[in-house]
Amino acid sequence: MQELSCTTCGNCVLVDKYSPTHTSIQWLTDAEQSCPRFAEQVDAGIRSMWIPTCPSLRASIERAAVDGALRTDALRSEPLPGRLQ
Repeated sequence: MQELSCTTCGNCVLVDKYSPTHTSIQWLTDAEQSCPRFAEQVDAGIRSMWIPTCPSLRASIERAAVDGALRTDALRSEPLPGRLQ
């Protein structure tokens, strides 16, 4: 995962971008405390687990991918190949 800061609020997260449509984000701090968009939603009574994403962070990730600052990994290392029994 790569570190990336939101260009709006400066919050830093870890990001893996596997394809144009698949992005994985790992928050390093509590999203409700560190992201103004999440805080607004929580203040409006929406539980953070129901907030799909921060549009500003999403735009920052997409811009970094387009600019080449965030690499797009062609292959994922997990889950491991196998079959369910």
